[in-house]
Amino acid sequence: MLDNKIAEISKQLNEAEALRLDAESLKAEYEAKLADAAKEADEMRARAEAEAETLVAKAKADATALIARRKQMAEDRIAAAEAGALAEVRTAAAKAATEAAARLIADKHDASADKAIVDKAIAAVAKG
Repeated sequence: MLDNKIAEISKQLNEAEALRLDAESLKAEYEAKLADAAKEADEMRARAEAEAETLVAKAKADATALIARRKQMAEDRIAAAEAGALAEVRTAAAKAATEAAARLIADKHDASADKAIVDKAIAAVAKG
């Protein structure tokens, strides 16, 4: 009976040892899985941060390009407006000069002045 008891206890100790080894094996396996999961999470975080930095840099570049395009458009509009205004001023100046010259000619030239100019022109043609 004592031998049976010893055999039973020995069997239980062997089973306990096998269970302990299985438990240690499972523990090591789960620790490795946990380490892999932590490593993967770190890699995912690093990729996400890099992607975020890339997106921010692209957004900044896009914003800078947009600002430059809008600035150029505004400058082009200003230049066009300046050119239009300058053309209007030139047109108005030419019109005013033409009207002033017409008035001066009308005021300063009468029939006798016109006859003298025509006679001079005919004399120049006759000589030539």
